[in-house]
Amino acid sequence: MSTLYFLIPIALIFCVVTLKLVLWAIQSGQYNDLDRDANIIFEDDHADTKDTNDH
Repeated sequence: MSTLYFLIPIALIFCVVTLKLVLWAIQSGQYNDLDRDANIIFEDDHADTKDTNDH
C-alpha cells in the first residue's frame, strides 16, 4: 500500500508533463505539414550535382 502513495503521484506528474508537451507541440506547429516530409524523398534535387565517383 505504501508503494501506491509513491507511484500514483509519479504517474499523475508524468501524465501532466506529457499532456503539456503534446499541447506545446501542437501549438508550435509541429503537426502543420505532415505530408511535406513524407514526400521529400521523392524530390529530385540532387540530379544536377556531378557524381564524384566517376573514374
